[in-house]
Amino acid sequence: MEIFEIAEDPKFWIAVAFAIFVALVWKPVLKAVGGMLDDRARRIKADLDEARRLREEAERLIADYRKKQSEGAAEAEAIIARARDEALRLRHEGEVNLDAAFKRREKAALEKITQAEAQAMAEVRNEAVDLAVAAARRILAEGLDAERGAALIGKSIQELGQRFR
Repeated sequence: MEIFEIAEDPKFWIAVAFAIFVALVWKPVLKAVGGMLDDRARRIKADLDEARRLREEAERLIADYRKKQSEGAAEAEAIIARARDEALRLRHEGEVNLDAAFKRREKAALEKITQAEAQAMAEVRNEAVDLAVAAARRILAEGLDAERGAALIGKSIQELGQRFR
C-alpha cells in the first residue's frame, strides 16, 4: 500500500501539479522563447545583411574615389604638360619677337648712321664750297698772282682736312 501512501503525501500532489503545470506552460513558453530567439536571429541577420551591404557600398565608393584620384592625377599631369608646352611656345615666340625687334632697331640705327654720314658728307661739301668761295674772294680781293693763289687754295684745302678731323 505504498502507492496509496504516496497519494496521500502533499509533496506528491505538489510534484504532480508542478509536472502538469510545466507540461501545460512548456509549450507556450517554448513558443514564446523560440519566437523571441527567432526574432533576435532575424534582427541579427538583418543587421549582418545591412553591414554587408554597407561594406560593399563603402568598397565601391573607395574604388570610385581611387579611380577618380588616378584620373585626377592623370589630368593634372596633362595640364602640367600642356602648361609646359605653352610656356615653351611662348618663350620661343618671345625670342622670335625679340630677335625681330633687335633687327628692326639695328636696321633703324643703320639707317640713322647712313643718314648721318650723308649729312656729314653734305656738310663737308658745303664747307669745302664755302672755303673755296672764301679763298676765291680773297684771291680776287687781294689781286694775287697765280702762284700765290695756288698756295692759298692748297692752304685752304689743308685747313679743310684739319677742320674735319
